[in-house]
Amino acid sequence: MADISCDIVVVGAGVLGLCVAGELASRGRDVRVIDPGEPNASSVAAGMIAPAAEILLDRPGGDVATVFREAAALWPDLAAYRGILLDPTPAEWAGEDRQAAAALLADHGFETVWEAGRLHLPSDVRLEPAQALAALARSIGTPILPQRLLRMARTAAGWRLQVEDGAIEADAVVLANGTAGPVLGLPDAVVEILARVSPIAGQIGRVARPLTDRVVRGDGSYVVPGAGGNTLIGATMVEGERHPVPDRAASQTLVRAAEALLGRAIGDAVDWRVGVRGASPDGLPMAGPTREPAIHVALAPRRNGWLLGPMVAKVVADGIEGRPRDRYAAAFDPLRFSSQAG
Repeated sequence: MADISCDIVVVGAGVLGLCVAGELASRGRDVRVIDPGEPNASSVAAGMIAPAAEILLDRPGGDVATVFREAAALWPDLAAYRGILLDPTPAEWAGEDRQAAAALLADHGFETVWEAGRLHLPSDVRLEPAQALAALARSIGTPILPQRLLRMARTAAGWRLQVEDGAIEADAVVLANGTAGPVLGLPDAVVEILARVSPIAGQIGRVARPLTDRVVRGDGSYVVPGAGGNTLIGATMVEGERHPVPDRAASQTLVRAAEALLGRAIGDAVDWRVGVRGASPDGLPMAGPTREPAIHVALAPRRNGWLLGPMVAKVVADGIEGRPRDRYAAAFDPLRFSSQAG
């Protein structure tokens, strides 16, 4: 690879990195994305855009519910613009005490629909991660560079990134590489921010036949129709785990939970995968400028990378361009946990 100069380098080709890169490209910026090409948490995912289910699972405060609801509202326009196929079939909530679940969602401004005694969540839809990642990658206008970042060095104009086959010089850098951690040359102020990202391993299984025509969710488990007639079942949330290795006991627990949601035995072989995602101390992403000149981050969406991708992209792009901060920029501020805050 010959050395490259560009406006902005995005490190990481998961949903946050690609959403940011696509947003910047749509604003006329010359963007390059580098990624080693290994499976990431965005690809090892069910692709759910599920603001209502997140409220039922974690019971956050009203401000978080508003963030999730408004993040989901960004998806239809983005999907149409980028050629991402959204499955609009509402998810079904099959957890215990569905009447209480419906009341809680109504308190947070979510619509619910009862059909034949089943509670449906019109706000909660899904996409196919592989198709969506490919569409987002095309929106950048330049190919993803299959490179691993080795070190960074400050230049008069910005940063020089040393990769495996050369170097890239850019005015600004966006770190969207999940739980990868710091590289050589990264300033201490940014290292401090990255130290706030905690890994969470999520195990998900794939069954090679259709078991449901819609997302069915309960307390800590789900069954999801996948591409090509497959079915996805999941998922674990193991905090502090960095190793993407399936756990046998967890597999058995997930199968039993999926069978309870479906009301019948599965009996099929399950292909298990694990994705490692990042989380911040309060569960919201860290997105925006770092106060280190020309270094920005798009990290730590917990299990909501797909839900929050477009919102994170706007926050980061606005930060790079020096636009006024909106309330989401404040909620996602990467300095909010740091000694640099204030």
